[in-house]
Amino acid sequence: MITATGLLKAYGKNTVLDRIDLDVPAGSVFALLGPNGAGKTTTVQILTTLVRPDAGELRVAGHDVRTEPDAVRAAIGVTGQFAAVDGLLTGAENLMLMADLHHLDRRARRERTAELLALFGLEDAAGRTAATYSGGMRRRLDIAMGLVGTPRVVFLDEPTTGLDPRARRAMWDTIRGLAAGGATVFLTTQYLEEADQLADRIAVLHGGRIVAEGTAEQLKRLAPGGHVTLTFAGPEQTGAAGRALGVTVADDRLTLDVPGDGSVQGLRALLATLDGAGVEIDELAVHTPDLDDVFLALTASAKEDAR
Repeated sequence: MITATGLLKAYGKNTVLDRIDLDVPAGSVFALLGPNGAGKTTTVQILTTLVRPDAGELRVAGHDVRTEPDAVRAAIGVTGQFAAVDGLLTGAENLMLMADLHHLDRRARRERTAELLALFGLEDAAGRTAATYSGGMRRRLDIAMGLVGTPRVVFLDEPTTGLDPRARRAMWDTIRGLAAGGATVFLTTQYLEEADQLADRIAVLHGGRIVAEGTAEQLKRLAPGGHVTLTFAGPEQTGAAGRALGVTVADDRLTLDVPGDGSVQGLRALLATLDGAGVEIDELAVHTPDLDDVFLALTASAKEDAR
């Protein structure tokens, strides 16, 4: 649904996006993860036709971003980093205004407005001016306004920035609902947990380049610190396991931590080694690094490579 090949954008001598590639399947949630200034917003602005790229082949919803901008705009909904609602209008009026801009007839305007107010839990606040809304309510209204035209692709640029934990989790439920309804969601975030919770695939953007891409579990295997915790019935079995695996074991220990990435192949090899030594395991637990570990490891590697 979204493809980018060799996307390049520079401002003078500052290269913001250094020939990055993206491929987002239809109906998925894709997260572009990176710190402030990594180029996430620039990527969204280019894919939504707001900024022209310097080079690259880009398609959104089957349309070329540079030669078919109107067709791209007709297929997408965009929510920027800051809520673009009119504080002097009520929640319902904001949605009706967007419906007018989409040239919906009177009946369709009313129906779509009522549908979105219900979907985003804003029915009770529909008659209040948006200026009286909380930050989370304004953000929900902002996203609802981007969905008036029933877009096939939804771009959300750091949608939970500035929200408290409760409002953030409510927003996550909203984003999951969009994907469940068939929309393709392109999400940018600097929150690692957010990408972990929501995305089918994650790309890590650093220094204008994609330094890694994959599912959350695949990315977690790229960082050091993964291990398998083995629990045994007695210290004799723990000692035997340590000898079989070449690991030093303290006396009277019932558990043993073995470095590993948690992959099926790695677990099979580990269990085969213990089975060959005649050691039985009571319990096994796989511990993988979280996305914080992944991001720190990847960005540190990218800095070293750039030197």
